[in-house]
Amino acid sequence: FRSTRRLGSALFLGFDSSTQGLKVSAVDEALTTVYTAAINFDRDLPQFKTKGGVHEHGNAVVTTPALMLPTALQTVLDRMKKDNFPFEKVVTISGSGQQHGSVYWAQRGLDRLKALEPDQDLAAQLQDGFATNDCPIWMDSSTTSQCRELEAVVGGPIALAQLTGSSAYERFTATQILKKKQSQPDVYGRTAHISLISSAMCTLLLGRPAPIDTSDGAGMNLMSLSTTDWAPSLVEAIDSQLPTKLLSPVPAHNVVGTVADYFQKRYGFTADCLLNAWSGDNPNSVAGLGLKAPGDVGVSLGTSDTIFSIIGKQDANPGVEGHFFPNPVDPESYMAMLCYKNGSLSREGVAERVAGGDWNTFAELVKTRPAGNEGYLGYFIDRPEIIPHILKPGVRRFAPDDSVLSEFPSPAIEALAVLEGQFMSMRCHGERLGLVPKTIIATGGASANATITQVLANVFGCPVLVAEQSDSASLGAAYRAMQAYHCHTKGHFVPFEEAIGHDLTASHTVVAEPDPEAHVTYSAFRARYSELEAVVCQE
Repeated sequence: FRSTRRLGSALFLGFDSSTQGLKVSAVDEALTTVYTAAINFDRDLPQFKTKGGVHEHGNAVVTTPALMLPTALQTVLDRMKKDNFPFEKVVTISGSGQQHGSVYWAQRGLDRLKALEPDQDLAAQLQDGFATNDCPIWMDSSTTSQCRELEAVVGGPIALAQLTGSSAYERFTATQILKKKQSQPDVYGRTAHISLISSAMCTLLLGRPAPIDTSDGAGMNLMSLSTTDWAPSLVEAIDSQLPTKLLSPVPAHNVVGTVADYFQKRYGFTADCLLNAWSGDNPNSVAGLGLKAPGDVGVSLGTSDTIFSIIGKQDANPGVEGHFFPNPVDPESYMAMLCYKNGSLSREGVAERVAGGDWNTFAELVKTRPAGNEGYLGYFIDRPEIIPHILKPGVRRFAPDDSVLSEFPSPAIEALAVLEGQFMSMRCHGERLGLVPKTIIATGGASANATITQVLANVFGCPVLVAEQSDSASLGAAYRAMQAYHCHTKGHFVPFEEAIGHDLTASHTVVAEPDPEAHVTYSAFRARYSELEAVVCQE
């Protein structure tokens, strides 16, 4: 396949299939965002009865419905059609997906993808196309025993991290596949192909199984970071036939095909509209924020919180915590990342308790407190946490003398404590990973909250900037679509900035400058924070 179209009025489309919804952004060649649309799964797809986009089954099992993916894609595309979106101008599509989630296709589902009828709904034709409708996602933490199994196979957590970029984590896909094979052998036996959320969405648009890209593939505990192919020792530990259910990983800038006939006829995409390999939401945020140097650090403040940066391959030192993935826009470097399950939902829970959910009231409470909160410290673990590794939920509160409190003396202390606790953790653990920012570029819903970004700036002692569009994942996917187009049409790799023709950071806006005195307070605070964190981890 080779696109022969010349650019002129071309559009590049980026989707983001997140935990709670699906968003699309379209950009033109000048990187102007010309169209966006979004749906929320709970609100717009009530038939799936999700809460926060997921089903919680108990025993730390958290899934999302497989059929919700094609339903969401069609709902967004139908909305675009109703808005008279010019599908015929789209030259390349890319996308982003919540990381780690796995989708189990039955053979009949793959067969139906090849013969979809454009006058029928997508999900209706895939009704029984999955081996299971329950797709485990990143919020699931039910695979501790499988984590230990995979670590033992290669010689322990550090050995696994050095092989795959991460030690074993419950949410990572390899442990979920192993659990599926062990606990649901009938489902595993019916599975013809396994996708990540990102490659599953790409598969729908492609009309056949799409490969996993190497950036998202590194979030599986299955791919060798050095060879960017599935690690034989881990494959053998799960199932020697596993490669028949997976395609080999491909670089994130690769074009994997053209848009399937179904979408051409139903919506008006052209026959030569290219599909770029989809990637994970965090890798796409690297592209969307324009991170290009080790001092540029992104902080995503969403359902989960992440802190990530570009790091040279020679500087990468995978260990027990944190993750290293191939950089999605530059195969010669890595992205380093820490991920926290307790992000916006914890902040929202505190705001609800102390301010009735009113963020203005929450902000006023925070402003009444000095940096360091006079020694009061909180660890807000509403869900089993990744960093630090705490499986027992619950809020731990400490007084200035380190004694344990059941609650803080005032709502204002609680309000500041949740922010300081989250950002101090990012700083302490990030420094161990080599994430020492000169500038923070914030994204995600909470990046629009001035109170939150000010505490972030104070803790790290550097300016906080935001992009014009707070959702960096869908925008990053659109930018990656542009890079993939140029790589494909020129027949060789084209650097990201050359492909998009812009320095993305030039348009970012400074939203918070650090208070030097506050930063000194937080710097002096690190040792005590880490000591009390260790106490919590030993419970």
